[in-house]
Amino acid sequence: MSESVGERRPLRVGIVGAGMIAVVKPGFLPGLQHIRDRAQVVAITSRTRSRAEAVARDWAIPAVYDSLGQMLANADLDVVLNLTPIAAHYETSMEVLTAGVHLVTEKPLASTIAQADDLCAAAAARQLLVVCAPYDMLKPEWSEARSLVRAGAVGKVAFARLQSSHGGPAAMAWPADPTWFYQEGAGPLLDMGVYGIDRITGVLGPARRVAALSGLSQPVRYARGGTFDGLQITATVDDNTLLMLDFGEATFAFVDATFNVLASKSAALELYGAAGTLIVNRPGVSAGHGALPIELFRADAVAGIPGWISPRSLDAAPPQDRTALLARAILVEHLADCLAAGTTPVTSADRARHVLEIMLAAQTAAREGRTIDLETTFEVPA
Repeated sequence: MSESVGERRPLRVGIVGAGMIAVVKPGFLPGLQHIRDRAQVVAITSRTRSRAEAVARDWAIPAVYDSLGQMLANADLDVVLNLTPIAAHYETSMEVLTAGVHLVTEKPLASTIAQADDLCAAAAARQLLVVCAPYDMLKPEWSEARSLVRAGAVGKVAFARLQSSHGGPAAMAWPADPTWFYQEGAGPLLDMGVYGIDRITGVLGPARRVAALSGLSQPVRYARGGTFDGLQITATVDDNTLLMLDFGEATFAFVDATFNVLASKSAALELYGAAGTLIVNRPGVSAGHGALPIELFRADAVAGIPGWISPRSLDAAPPQDRTALLARAILVEHLADCLAAGTTPVTSADRARHVLEIMLAAQTAAREGRTIDLETTFEVPA
């Protein structure tokens, strides 16, 4: 691997997995076309070679391999994108890191904390960077929310509410068989709850404790629309989980993680503090089209007068949100930036491990009816 990686020449990228996350926006390949000066996809492998060949043909990827091992041995890669199903994340990522290659991986980082520890140790031992989805904390509104809270814009934070659920793939005319989303090893906590947990830990930092309620509200579902319209799905994992996080000093957060939100006008984040309120809207949904990404209420918007204000830093932001253009590919650009600058990723393996611990602890907390103390942490970016 050349010392010029991420600085003088584009990263040589390999992809494992040729499904929707690879090819359908906000997937990786559409966004990667905009940063060919920073990263170029040179190889792909998938469980089904014919699928990998089709994606390679559509996206002008020069090499298709039968396995990850074959690709790592022959493609001279700088980074691999791990786009495999959840259950395969750990094994795939460990193979990449063991080969001495940087890693961008879909969420969650792994399936157990022991696996996450192994991945963090493997990356550290080889001085490799790991960037883990979601990419929300690279979006300007979430980065700004973190900055405003840290600057004391709302004062001491009391509590926050995060809406991070939808109706589930079966309700979306999903183009592939959605059954696996409702089986052990998947489910809405790992698939959707990860977004709310990732966002609030990105804004407030590491959590200390978690409590949860969880259950299976719809044991049988039917796919709506698309190729699998009418398919009966028997769920084997909870589809309805609600979490409460404790960040210390009586700062709490509520996160939903379900496949039971068919529609919502709620903000992605409502955060309440002693000096104000901060809202992060979902584009075109929670506050209508044209709404500001962030709304900020200050007790002293004008001397002695409370009111809603627009953060000046957002007014000055360029009209084209780069994360909207690149979508998931922003993770690859972020990796290139970190390699060039010698910095730790915002979406680091340590933070992904903490998010994973919260999700796993929530399962235990719900099952045993108690609050679980968390052991992992991560460094809050400057």
